[in-house]
This record gives sequence, structure tokens and C-alpha cells, in this order.
Amino acid sequence: MSSRRSRSRQTGVSRISDDQIADLVSKLQALLPEIRERSSDKVSAAKVLQETCNYIRSLHREVDDLSERLSELLATTDTSSAQAAIIRSLLM
Repeated sequence: MSSRRSRSRQTGVSRISDDQIADLVSKLQALLPEIRERSSDKVSAAKVLQETCNYIRSLHREVDDLSERLSELLATTDTSSAQAAIIRSLLM
């Protein structure tokens, strides 16, 4: 028995079944645009997890870029303008 499994049993943590893992990987796969486009191909769980990590990294970069652009926009916008007020209300 692997040390991971024995630790799981010792701490009383219930084990996730292989079917549950397969179901979760399938649901995750459906959320990934890169893999969803190639849905006819069988994709391994490892590939789904790798693509998930890549997708999350790209989303983080996008959030950082948008945050930077928003900061620049707010810095150049008159703070008393209607545009600035709308942007701030959307952020709240």
C-alpha cells in the first residue's frame, strides 16, 4: 500500500473513487476551451490537468493586464468625471 493511501486511512479522510475522479476530470475538460475544441479526441487526465494549469495561468495574466489597463485609465481620467464614477461603481 502506498504511503499516501495509508496516511489517508490513518487520518480518517475518505478516499475519492476512480469513477469520481474520472467524472471530475470530465467536467474539468468541458470547461477548458483548448480541449473542448478537440472533444472528439480522447484526452488523458494528466493532459486535462496540465491544460487546466496553463489556462489558469493565462487567466491570471489576463487579469493582471486588465488591472494594469484599468489603473492607467483611472489615473488619466478626471476623478470627478461621470466616466470615473461609473468605473468606480462597477468595481464596488
